[in-house]
Amino acid sequence: MWPTRSVGISPPARSPGRRWPSEPPPSCRTVPPAAGAPPARPPALVRSSAVSLRTRQLRSTPTASPTPTGSTEAHRSTEAHRQRSRQRGPSVWDVTSSESEFRTLPHLAHWGAFRVTTDGRRVLAVDGHPDDPAPSPLHQNVLGDGLVTGRVRRPAIREGWLRNGPGPDDRRGSDRYVELPWDETLDILAAELRRVRDEHGDEAIYGGSYGWSSAGRFHHAQSQLHRFLNCTGGYTSSVNTYSTGATEVIVPHVLGELRALRHRATTWPTILEHTDLVVAFGGMNPKNTWVTPGGVTRHTLLPALAAAGRRGLDFTLVSPMRDDLPAEVGATWLPIVPGTDTAMMLALVHVLLSEDLADREFLESHTTGWERLADYVLGVSDGRPKDPRWAESITGIDAATITKLARQMSSGRTLVTVSWALQRAEHGEQPVWMGIALACMLGQIGRPGGGFGHGYGSMADVGIPEVPGALPTLPQGHNPVQAYIPVARITDLLTRPGEAIEYNGEHLTLPDIRLVYWAGGNPFHHHQNLSSLRRAMTRPDTVVVHEPFWTGTARHADVVLPVTTTLERDDIGAGRNDGYVFAMPRAVEPLEEARDDFAILAGLSERLGVAEEFTEGRDVDAWLEHLYERFRRAHGSRGVPLPDFEEFWSAGEIRLPDTGEHHTLFEEFRHDPLGHPLPTPSGRIELFSEVIDAFGYDDCPGHPAWLEPVEWLGGRVAERFPLALVANQPSTRLHSQLDGGPHSRRAKVAGREPIRIHPDDAAARGITDGDLVVVHNDRGSAIAGAVVTDAVRRGVVNLATGAWYTPADPGTVESMCLQGNPNVLTSDRGTSRLAQGSTGQLTMVDVQRFTGDVVDCDPYEPPLTSGTD
Repeated sequence: MWPTRSVGISPPARSPGRRWPSEPPPSCRTVPPAAGAPPARPPALVRSSAVSLRTRQLRSTPTASPTPTGSTEAHRSTEAHRQRSRQRGPSVWDVTSSESEFRTLPHLAHWGAFRVTTDGRRVLAVDGHPDDPAPSPLHQNVLGDGLVTGRVRRPAIREGWLRNGPGPDDRRGSDRYVELPWDETLDILAAELRRVRDEHGDEAIYGGSYGWSSAGRFHHAQSQLHRFLNCTGGYTSSVNTYSTGATEVIVPHVLGELRALRHRATTWPTILEHTDLVVAFGGMNPKNTWVTPGGVTRHTLLPALAAAGRRGLDFTLVSPMRDDLPAEVGATWLPIVPGTDTAMMLALVHVLLSEDLADREFLESHTTGWERLADYVLGVSDGRPKDPRWAESITGIDAATITKLARQMSSGRTLVTVSWALQRAEHGEQPVWMGIALACMLGQIGRPGGGFGHGYGSMADVGIPEVPGALPTLPQGHNPVQAYIPVARITDLLTRPGEAIEYNGEHLTLPDIRLVYWAGGNPFHHHQNLSSLRRAMTRPDTVVVHEPFWTGTARHADVVLPVTTTLERDDIGAGRNDGYVFAMPRAVEPLEEARDDFAILAGLSERLGVAEEFTEGRDVDAWLEHLYERFRRAHGSRGVPLPDFEEFWSAGEIRLPDTGEHHTLFEEFRHDPLGHPLPTPSGRIELFSEVIDAFGYDDCPGHPAWLEPVEWLGGRVAERFPLALVANQPSTRLHSQLDGGPHSRRAKVAGREPIRIHPDDAAARGITDGDLVVVHNDRGSAIAGAVVTDAVRRGVVNLATGAWYTPADPGTVESMCLQGNPNVLTSDRGTSRLAQGSTGQLTMVDVQRFTGDVVDCDPYEPPLTSGTD
């Protein structure tokens, strides 16, 4: 378990009789409930370190607050807000010295709830939340220079764009920048937005803004930008996510709803009580659960797995990496060939069918199309039985092991889980669909501790009790533009205007994008084939980015606007199913000229004549109170009284009542499939989908199937690039966020992202632990630091995502990445024509020991800039 406190610069020594600022009063600390259903309780004001917050000066009529007008007035409003934020009443939590005042304040990030000790300029220490049994170590990245390294300090416009005007330009990514005053920058940007809409129409603007950014409910960058773009005419949008792009399309066809898999998944206490065997395809790596959209207070996977290990619950891990389950659970490791899980599942079903172990009664009453799938598995439809011997040649798992596992699965209560990682690959729809089918064949869906799960170990909010009710949310308004893309098809969008792509039975015509507006994300982290993305980003007339840091995306923008980090502004934090709502007071002053997204967009709104529509006459303080009070009224109407805004903000956090219910996924459907039908065409689980079959996709037929990917260890590409690269989630940062933080930097090998390689593969290439290596294929190359370990399967290397894209020559598209970003190597093909999801998890590469001169580079060094003075 990670320590609950990570101290950077020490605060002054504790005064006699004074409680350390990170310690909550014992009477006010909420103790996590023991295993089993916790009793429902009313919301509690949790007065932890948050009581050091000031009592706000609240307007009695928020809607009457002055409307921010113009960049100057919007900035004045922001400055007034900052002045109000500095007014804090005395508190027993304030530790003062002769030189400065130290405060401990609550905060919520996507990686969890924590508390920071600050002097108003720097974060001095970080503490996990007292209710968190396993706090995330990612908190440590805000210490030291973590919030300063690589920052955008002033508005900047690319020199070539400023000199020559809007238009396609291959100098994006290598040009100098000119720093300008805020007013001048916003004047220029407003004029360009107006020009694009007037000359090319509203759909010529792509409102990308895909990314995690802040966990705050108001300063949610995507919501702020989309609200602004909707106020000014609309924009071409995107659907789905990079995380679960295939799942989000296939599951509604098969189960009728997606939400249940995430928020009504079988809970861990139920699993601990009833389950005999967990078969984890892709594993349940606790590092992935350190992050959750909106944040999480209690990281419960590690304690749950520890309890499972003590109970003796059996785990079988199907993964090319042994540590995708903690060693403490004693899992049986089946080191499968990456990307072949569907073939193994088919062979397991073959054993169940051929040995009469399948639950035919459940199949008849709760599924449709199972006979079509059975004919395929048994070889009736194509002459090729999908038996264990067939699967052995594909998966690398011997036939006897597969047969034994199938029999074990049928002999007790078995939970089949599929990680999100498996669907981020070619034909990623198939392992999810086939995992559901395998659980159906066992007949255990809807039984306590049995059935199917998707996302255990992928996010922290899977397998925990549901907390009813909506969260505070900034309304985005209505987008009148109908054009959209699946989110991972951005390169197609920018390079193929007027052409069509297939998606989920539709033909989507790609609009001609002239302006890309991005806030709160980094496609040069999460997109695939970065050389292709670089070419695509030369095509628009204008690229606008809001960013705290000089990321790869910011360096490819024409207009870069410096925004505050989450610790530099006031907000409200809450995550779905978390049960906590946090006041998030500003902990440190904004760096240099950074402004929040709201202030920037309010200034643009005034210039474009929509200030009233965008701001509704509210500044930040008024918006926070408005969102909270609307949230409070909604819960009050459900019989859940909550404190008013002033009391909430003074207390720092509240805890909502959960249902006390421990779910079993699809329990009602199992007991009464007619009374509780699924929202599918048949009302049942669709193991054969007439709808999908009618699409006629050869890359996603009407039932789950083994479809050989272009890139895998058994394919032709492996003859040239013999190692399968697994690009999984990092353990030291959130995606690419805070890669320059101290915790992330400590994990580097010779200053580069570590790549794990099996000892046999390393020896064959003359690679030793700690060597710099070159990872390469036809799409690109990257330098990484070797970690030689038998925790990865032979023939597999593991290079996590998130290292900052750092081309050796920014002016050359295919230039080697000096920091080890795997997305210079991955393919930009979609999962299939059905979902068009991201396939960035797997690709084929080779690795060689780096023998050249070591290139000294600082990925966080800002680009060259010049002022206008």
